[in-house]
Amino acid sequence: MARKPKTQAELGEGVTRRALMISVGMGAMVAALGARMYRLGVAQSDKYRLLAEENRINIRLVPPARGQLFDRAGTLIAGNEQNYRVVITKEDASKAIGGVQMVLDRLCQIIPMASDDVAEALKALERNSPFVPIPVAERLSWQDFSEVAINGPALPGVTPEVGLSRHYPQVGDFAHVVGYVGPVSEKDLEGVEKPDPLLLIPRFQIGKIGVERWLESDLRGGAGTRQIEVNAVGRVMRELSREEGIAGADVTLTLDARVQNFVQARLGSESAACVIMDVQTGDLVATASAPSFDPNLFVRGIASADYKVLIEDDHRPLANKVVQGTYPPGSTFKMVTALAALADGVIDTETRVNCPGYYESGGRRFHCWRTGGHGSVDLERSLMESCDVFYYEIAQRVGIDKVAEMGRQLGLGIRHDLPMSAIAKGNMPDKAWKERVHKADWRIGDTINAAIGQGYVLTSPLQLAVMTARIATGKHIEPRLIKAVSGVETPIAPAPDLMVSGEKLAAVQRGMFAVMNGETGTARGSRVADETMIMCGKTGTAQVRNISAAERETGVVRNEDLPWIRRDHALFVGYAPAENPRYAVAVVVEHGGGGSAAAAPIARDALLSALTGGIPPLSAYPAEQRPAIEERFNALSLRFDNLGSQAPTKT
Repeated sequence: MARKPKTQAELGEGVTRRALMISVGMGAMVAALGARMYRLGVAQSDKYRLLAEENRINIRLVPPARGQLFDRAGTLIAGNEQNYRVVITKEDASKAIGGVQMVLDRLCQIIPMASDDVAEALKALERNSPFVPIPVAERLSWQDFSEVAINGPALPGVTPEVGLSRHYPQVGDFAHVVGYVGPVSEKDLEGVEKPDPLLLIPRFQIGKIGVERWLESDLRGGAGTRQIEVNAVGRVMRELSREEGIAGADVTLTLDARVQNFVQARLGSESAACVIMDVQTGDLVATASAPSFDPNLFVRGIASADYKVLIEDDHRPLANKVVQGTYPPGSTFKMVTALAALADGVIDTETRVNCPGYYESGGRRFHCWRTGGHGSVDLERSLMESCDVFYYEIAQRVGIDKVAEMGRQLGLGIRHDLPMSAIAKGNMPDKAWKERVHKADWRIGDTINAAIGQGYVLTSPLQLAVMTARIATGKHIEPRLIKAVSGVETPIAPAPDLMVSGEKLAAVQRGMFAVMNGETGTARGSRVADETMIMCGKTGTAQVRNISAAERETGVVRNEDLPWIRRDHALFVGYAPAENPRYAVAVVVEHGGGGSAAAAPIARDALLSALTGGIPPLSAYPAEQRPAIEERFNALSLRFDNLGSQAPTKT
């Protein structure tokens, strides 16, 4: 059946309906597209703007300026200097044809780079995030730095930077006490749950030993940030913004750079240590350990050959002998034994002991250093001439426990709280200690040895200086190294009195005066001629080997005839001025022989330097010694002198 043709009206109605439907559909699509555009362009504009900018903007940490270290007068001890360096970012360098290796090869053609440095850079790039800049060359000359910058377009991911690096202008003078900085190691991060982001920056440097390590949190400061714009191949185009970090705190030490330099030079090539302490405040004015080393070598990355020389040197330049070295104190310990006996009342200043040259106990003879003996001696003469037998006898009377108690009261066998590395406790033995450590009873021979600072007794030069300061003042003086942090003075607590009467201390002080100034004093050769700086002191010699019976029969082998390592240690402690003490000193010369010959002259020069603030005046010495003293001082290589020349100071 044939379909009836539609009329013109009906056809027009259908077209209109379809056009309407299409128009509605198109309108809906336009509305949806508009809504989507509004959502992307307006409602979520911040989100997508950030995503776009992250493709061309990097945010990097800016290491802060490390706090500086100054001496008590403002002389710079540890500061920062400009460091021209080059860093490479793996993410950006990988976009180049040939990748990171090609970029490094090109860089090697522009600036000198050792193969070890390149290998280390590659390892660091593998260990760290591809977005972290890795230093590949540091301490560049301006010429090399400029050539890297000029060739930047050919070095994707490579950026020349100007940073700061630690510098020690006094070289080895403060190396042992201040220490040095070095790159963060895995060991440094052990046990740290949330490390400071700065510590994750490759080759970021932190304190490794000494004050640099123990005051790390104060010296480090806080990180800053900077935004940089990079192009498609990772080349840095410009710095968009920078927020500087918080600089570390400046620290002022109690040390005096002039005195420290003089003492370090005076120790010379000896294996030795010297401590000078202000007896009124406890301030350490000088802490010198010889030989020293250049801490700048460690900051820059010490060569294996240089490090080998340091660790194989039998004089141990890397050890801080002031606090790490422990030695039998020898006769410098006799003041401890004397004060213990005086305080316990077993002797008084009139007590006399006969010295025939030996002390016999339990069928064994303990010898005095003077073969023929000293005859009848009292306390003052026993100190002046350092009679051993006097102390053998009085130690038996008072007992080791009272001697040890006095030693601890004077600062021996104590680990003093200072920001220095590996501070030794030493050893102040008593009966309980031997039972605990050696599972054995204390014997009479142990007391006799301890009475003159031998046997189990071990002390550091720092402890000997503290002991001397306490004897000089009758106060429980504590050593202090930090004078101020960020300009805020470290408070000094009032020192309590020792539990020893002034009368008993005065008796020992008179003996120490006689050591230096008496006609038969063991250190008379190191006396001071200037009456305003008269010294009191005590010499000591510590055996490092036992003298055999065969050696005694043949007259005993002389120290100078033995190999250096087997010779006795030389010690001296003292203070000045005698009437109103200001400074105490302790000197140990390893294997130096006798204290009067090796240690006392150094101690005298050191004390006079502290009292005068520089090179001691010749007028302070006996007239007959002045030519030799002048020749000695002229031979010293000093950074400071009495004419006012000095290193850069704090502004």
